[in-house]
Amino acid sequence: MQLDTSELTPVVNRLKRAQGQLAAVTRMLEEGRDCKDIVTQLAAVSKALDKAGFAIIASGLEQCISRGDANMDKKDLEKLFLSLA
Repeated sequence: MQLDTSELTPVVNRLKRAQGQLAAVTRMLEEGRDCKDIVTQLAAVSKALDKAGFAIIASGLEQCISRGDANMDKKDLEKLFLSLA
């Protein structure tokens, strides 16, 4: 399954924001910041990555259905979804 990159611009933007948030977590750890602040920021990174992953899978699924792509079966799609669980 080849994804249409033109549809994934918002996902790329979300991943870039998550990358910045992760860098902030690293800085916070190095600076000895409060645990609560670090965990809150880390949770935000995790949520952003999950949303990006689900958006990628949804886009891929939509493309498979619209194109009649037989490269992925139900088990393959299930594995993708469960990998984000």
